[in-house]
Amino acid sequence: MLSLEEQEAIIKLIKQQVVPAIGCTEPMAVALCVAKAREVLGTLPERIEIKLSANMLKNAMGVGIPGTGMIGLPIAVSLGALIGRSELQLEVLKDCNRQAVEQGKQYMAGNHIDIKLDENAPDKLYIKVTCKGEGHQSEAVIQGSHTHFVLVRKDAEVLLQEQHCAEIEQQAKPAVMLTLKKVYDFATTTDVEDLRFILEAKRLNEAASHQGLKENYGHELGKTMCSPLGKGIMGDSIFSKILSATSCACDARMAGAMVPVMSNSGSGNQGICTTMPVVVFAEENHNTEEETIRALIISNLTAIYIKQYLGSLSALCGCVVASTGSSCGITYLMGGNYEQLSFAVKNMIANLTGMICDGAKPSCALKLTTGVSTAVMSAMLAMMNRHVTSSEGIIEDDVDKSIHNLTDIGRNGMDDTDRYVLNIMTHKNQ
Repeated sequence: MLSLEEQEAIIKLIKQQVVPAIGCTEPMAVALCVAKAREVLGTLPERIEIKLSANMLKNAMGVGIPGTGMIGLPIAVSLGALIGRSELQLEVLKDCNRQAVEQGKQYMAGNHIDIKLDENAPDKLYIKVTCKGEGHQSEAVIQGSHTHFVLVRKDAEVLLQEQHCAEIEQQAKPAVMLTLKKVYDFATTTDVEDLRFILEAKRLNEAASHQGLKENYGHELGKTMCSPLGKGIMGDSIFSKILSATSCACDARMAGAMVPVMSNSGSGNQGICTTMPVVVFAEENHNTEEETIRALIISNLTAIYIKQYLGSLSALCGCVVASTGSSCGITYLMGGNYEQLSFAVKNMIANLTGMICDGAKPSCALKLTTGVSTAVMSAMLAMMNRHVTSSEGIIEDDVDKSIHNLTDIGRNGMDDTDRYVLNIMTHKNQ
C-alpha cells in the first residue's frame, strides 16, 4: 500500500508530465524558447540564432505547424517571435491566426533566422536561442525537458541560470521513482476522485480524433480505416475502431491542425497513444467510468515510468513506450491483474523494441497504429496468461529489468542509429 506522501508525489508527477500541447512538442519548444528570448529582448529581433541538439532538429524538420499550413522550424520560429507567449508553455502559439501567418512569412523572407545543429549539445533535448536587436542581445536555453529553462539573460544581466550536467539531472530527478507494481498499486488503490483529472486527456484527445476524421489531414490513415475499403478489409470491430480513432488524432496533429492534445512526457503522439486505445476499448467494452479512469492512469503512468529511464528524446520511437502503457490499460479493462499487466509489458518489449524515431511527421500515424495493434494483441495474450519468457531475447523474469533492458537499448545502444538517421534526413537532397 502506497503512503499518502507517495500518492501525492505521483499525482504531482502525472500532472507535470500530462499537459496540453498544440502542435508537435519539439517545434513548439523551440517557439517557446524564441518567445522567451524575444520577451526578454523587449523588441522584435533583427536576428535570431538557434542551436539545436540532433534529436530536437530531427523531430522538428518535417512536421506541420498548427494554423499555418506549413511544415518545419522557420515558421515556428517566426511566430514564436511575433505572437508567442511564453506563459502558455507548449500552447505558445495559441494566438496564431491568418494575419500572424502572413507576418511570419514576411519575417522568414527577411533572412532574420539562422538555425544550426549543435554537435556538442550537452543534452539530447537542447535549445539555445540568441536574439539581437536595437543594440541589445538576449539568450534563452531549454534543456532536459521541453519547458525547462536553464538560462535566460539580457546582455550581461543573467535573469535565470541553473547548474549544468549532473546538477541539472539531479534537480530534474522525479520525487518518486516508479516500478510497474507501484504504477499498478497507485492506479488501483488511490481514491478515484483524486484521479478524475485524467479525464481531461480523454476529452482533448477524443476531440483531436474527431477533427482528424472530419477533415483530410496527412496520409488520412484514420479516415482510410473508416472508409468502405478499410471496413471491407478490417471490419467494424473494437480492434479497427481503436486503430482508426488513434490514427485520426495523430493525422490531425502531425499535419498541423489547430487543436490541442494532451501530451505525455513531452510528446503529443505519446499522449494520444496512451489515451485513445484505452478510451475506445472502455467504451466498446462497456467499462465503468471508474474503470476507465484507473486504466487511463495505468496507461499514462506506465509511459511516464518508462520515460524516466529512457529520457525525453532518443532514437527509440515514442510509440513503443506509449503503446506499452495502453496495452497495460487495456489489460486492466479486460479484467487483468498485476501479473497479467507484466505479461503484456513483456510481450510489447519482445515485439516493438528497436523501432526507430526518424522525426515527427505525418507518417507517425503509421507507427502509432503498429504500436497500438501490438498493444491489443499483447493484452489478449496476457489475459490468456501467455507471455514471452526469459529464455527469449531481451526479456527477463523481472518485468522491471525487462523495461530497463528496453530503455538501455533506446537510450545508449541506439546512439549510432540516431546519428545515421539524422545524417540521412539532412542529406536527402544533396
